[in-house]
Amino acid sequence: MIRKPKVVTTVAAAALLALSACTNDGDDTTAAEPTTTSTTSVVEETGTDTPGEAGEHSEADVMFAQMMLPHHEQAIEMSDMILAKDGIPQEVTQLAEEIKAAQGPEIEQLTEWLDQWGEPTEPEGGHDGHDMAEMDGMLSDEELQQLSDAEGTDAARLFLEQMIAHHEGAVTMAEDEVADGTYPPAVDLAQTIIDTQQAEIETMRDLLNSL
Repeated sequence: MIRKPKVVTTVAAAALLALSACTNDGDDTTAAEPTTTSTTSVVEETGTDTPGEAGEHSEADVMFAQMMLPHHEQAIEMSDMILAKDGIPQEVTQLAEEIKAAQGPEIEQLTEWLDQWGEPTEPEGGHDGHDMAEMDGMLSDEELQQLSDAEGTDAARLFLEQMIAHHEGAVTMAEDEVADGTYPPAVDLAQTIIDTQQAEIETMRDLLNSL
């Protein structure tokens, strides 16, 4: 009668040890779970932040695209005029070809951005509703007619003079985008326009001096 309690005590102790072991195993598994969840969260956040940042644009970006479009289109119109004439120095026609080659793809890019942003290619009220100061260097219809009527060296000289002023206006507009724009690709394009057209301005001044 005295030994029986000892057996019960031993069995009870063994049961407690087994229960403790099971409890510890469960704790280890539970503790590991938050680490996996935390890692997944970081990856998801990294994956979603980058596209969002790349798509951000501002009113300055929209205005840059809307106003640079007709500016580039007029530069191509002027270049086509001079290329259609006889007696134009080769250096001038080569410059006109280079202007078309550079600004044609830029027109396509500007149009594509506006489409992606859900914006029209013209500002509200159209370009005619804006002060011409907002489109520096744009030629009037009368000035375009003067270029159309000119011939030979006179046409080449007029083209260079008009295109210098036109380029200077584009540089001013591009500088505004570099300062105020928030859409990185548009800011990069603006800087490219500044670099390219400033170099072309110097070339045109040299050509003017040689005529």
